[in-house]
Amino acid sequence: MEVFIITPFPKTIDVLIENNIINQGKKKNLLNIEVVNLRDFSDNKYKKIDDEPYGGGSGMVMMCKPLFNAIEYCISKSKKKPKVIYPSPKGKFLSQKMSSNLSKEKSLIFICGHYKGIDERVIEKYVDLEVSIGDFIISNGELSTMIILDSIARLVPGVLNDLNSAMTDSFVDGLLDAPYFTRPDEIDGLKVPKVLLSGDHKAIAKWRNDKKFEVTKDRRPDLLNEKKSYD
Repeated sequence: MEVFIITPFPKTIDVLIENNIINQGKKKNLLNIEVVNLRDFSDNKYKKIDDEPYGGGSGMVMMCKPLFNAIEYCISKSKKKPKVIYPSPKGKFLSQKMSSNLSKEKSLIFICGHYKGIDERVIEKYVDLEVSIGDFIISNGELSTMIILDSIARLVPGVLNDLNSAMTDSFVDGLLDAPYFTRPDEIDGLKVPKVLLSGDHKAIAKWRNDKKFEVTKDRRPDLLNEKKSYD
């Protein structure tokens, strides 16, 4: 998979990638990441990328021209038709299903927004998918881009050393995951459930499945309702 990340602060992305599963994908040549400095595509001698909003109001808006130029550059470098993603509070909620679908794409372009966001004409002309990571606002699009990309990259076959581990994570089957334990089997009077020490794989599988429903019912009952509707 090839990934282009358009950002006015490329060093932020470099730092975030360095200790992320995405870096493992790069080392295995499964992910080709290019961080694109938006300021390189500004026609302004001061590398200006934002301006005041038409109609007045506080804040600044990221300008069309630098983004148009940067996106066209990415498209020209891409070997496949890329899907352009813009992290935005107005977008569809990020989900495991969405990440799974996007992990099958061959080329992605991410636009890291700042300030009040990007000129709407960029969205109209280029953006295929706006994605929200939740009902809250953070100060930059680099963090939200990395959250979205991390959730996608770990599902690209070969990036994780054990893809089966990812296939048993929370939300894959519409439920939260069961609790896990490791050595020692007792500490401060707290014991590992006996079934997990039994060696009976069938009983362990049943225990984990029962626990998934139990934990989901307790903490996210809405997921059970969604699962029933889906089933």
